[in-house]
Amino acid sequence: MKILVAVKRVVDYNVKVRVKADNSGVDLANVKMSMNPFCEIAVEEAVRLKEKGVASEIVVVSIGPTAAQEQLRTALALGADRAVLVESSEELNSLAVAKLLKAVVDKEQPQLVILGKQAIDSDNNQTGQMLGALTGFAQGTFASKVEVSGDKVNVEREIDGGAQTVALSLPAIVTTDLRLNEPRYASLPNIMKAKKKPLEVLTPDALGVTTTSTVKTLKVEAPAARSAGIKVKSVAELVEKLKNEAKVI
Repeated sequence: MKILVAVKRVVDYNVKVRVKADNSGVDLANVKMSMNPFCEIAVEEAVRLKEKGVASEIVVVSIGPTAAQEQLRTALALGADRAVLVESSEELNSLAVAKLLKAVVDKEQPQLVILGKQAIDSDNNQTGQMLGALTGFAQGTFASKVEVSGDKVNVEREIDGGAQTVALSLPAIVTTDLRLNEPRYASLPNIMKAKKKPLEVLTPDALGVTTTSTVKTLKVEAPAARSAGIKVKSVAELVEKLKNEAKVI
């Protein structure tokens, strides 16, 4: 089985995000970038499936600038076999990314595609579902457990109020949730080996995909600063402030 894993380059989750002075977007100058945490979970799940003997090859793909090769090399160090970078400096929306991934799926013909359920920058939670619609593959979103048996994959999904298990026929798409696994750290020897693993660079034009977006970001603003909290001496005082000052009761 060949597994295709999509990874995204995002601002590191430990970084305090700052908005540009002109409100045109997020300031990325001298900011640490890393692999999207949900994508790390997707890579880990693919590697575990390979370690179980279920998968024979793991291909990681990223869509973004040349610098995204760093995140692909990280995925290779974690256990992926080869990488594909669809190089684009444009700000791509979820549909454009899904179309590019569809072209890569058509090229690679994987039996299983694993993506993070969402990216921590745009937070859209759309690409996996859109890719499912474009490819016609069965999909199991928000996965907390994945088991492959023959030409079927059972996915335990996190839903409101509990869990749901769905049986999918391969080829299929799975999007990962936080409880699926805990990603490993790449060892130094594997980091060195990753430098020699193949990394193919493509362009949207080479894949025959138009990435013109129908969505435009007009303005980005930081959230309003919260006022400091206060302490009250009694329940009666709390109720009085909730009623007369906050006006929530």
